[in-house]
Amino acid sequence: MSQLYEEASAFIRLCYRELGKSEAEMEARLEAIHDEIRQHNHYEHTSEELEFGAKAAWRNSNRCIGRLYWNTLHVVDERAASTAPEVRDALLRHISYATNNGKIRPVISIFRPARAGEQQVRIWNYQLIRYAGYETEQGIVGDPHSVPFTNHCLRLGWKSEKKPFELLPFVIQIRDERPQIFDIPREYVLEVPLRHPDIPRIADLQLKWYAVPIVSNMRLEIGGIQYTAAPFNGWYMATEVGARNLADEARYNLLPTIARCMGLDTSKPAIYWKDRALVELNLAVALSYQEAGVRMVDHHMAAQQFKQFELQEQQAGRGVTGDWTWLIPPVSPATTHIFHSQYDNTWNTPNFFYQDDLKLEDD
Repeated sequence: MSQLYEEASAFIRLCYRELGKSEAEMEARLEAIHDEIRQHNHYEHTSEELEFGAKAAWRNSNRCIGRLYWNTLHVVDERAASTAPEVRDALLRHISYATNNGKIRPVISIFRPARAGEQQVRIWNYQLIRYAGYETEQGIVGDPHSVPFTNHCLRLGWKSEKKPFELLPFVIQIRDERPQIFDIPREYVLEVPLRHPDIPRIADLQLKWYAVPIVSNMRLEIGGIQYTAAPFNGWYMATEVGARNLADEARYNLLPTIARCMGLDTSKPAIYWKDRALVELNLAVALSYQEAGVRMVDHHMAAQQFKQFELQEQQAGRGVTGDWTWLIPPVSPATTHIFHSQYDNTWNTPNFFYQDDLKLEDD
């Protein structure tokens, strides 16, 4: 019995049991999969299996605090897309459906899986929507995290304007062909300008962030089948934007700037200027998204939702796995029950896994 069949069998038994299918249906499906693997060293999931597998992958995602809504995930089967332009069109449909005029919907678009270990489709972006980063003589312009990927895009022929919040293009690869780049039409991307009700100088900074975080560089594994292109999204937790993307020293590093807007003394860390600036920056993010009508959750509500998820899983007879270092919010973690809890960090499948970064011939 091959390892692929063993993994397929474990998934099908889980899937069919939770979907309420009969033992006869399950055994017939396993027999068909066994024959398919014997002939092709591969098997194809049905649409129903694909949908369940994607939802279960979210449910199993150890680092995600937002798993309460795993069963509401909208699964789009894009396995028919065979060319880079077809994949590009599918990604634009994903962005449009997920954005929903700010009423963000959780979505996953699943493209052709690897066959015989060879990828069929790969999206090289870290997220479908992301800002570029450039090294200049005056320092980094834009997002420092994006500098390597931005350089890849430039080598592929992308024309940039070197602005602080410039949208990166899609980078799509079909099989072992050279990756292709596609600019994202701006009308597809909803962005939120940031302001603070009590600190008007923050608005003067002309900061903004995009509405939907669509992770696109991870591999979705379902029953031994590897989907190397399966972008997915939920909605932002405010601290992801305010305490990480905008505040981390290795990202936009805005805490000193926010402190100056507040008139704070930044001469020494013991006077808590970073803490005060961090709270106000996060408040600016949360209130700006709220004012713009864009769905976002604060870290206190997210922790409460995760507690409800834990209860639901317990009632269903399932254990909850989790990576504590990722589940605790980056602001006031000790105010949540997660900080005081322990979690089993076993990675079950179906699940999402990291993949290698883009490599070009001239790197």
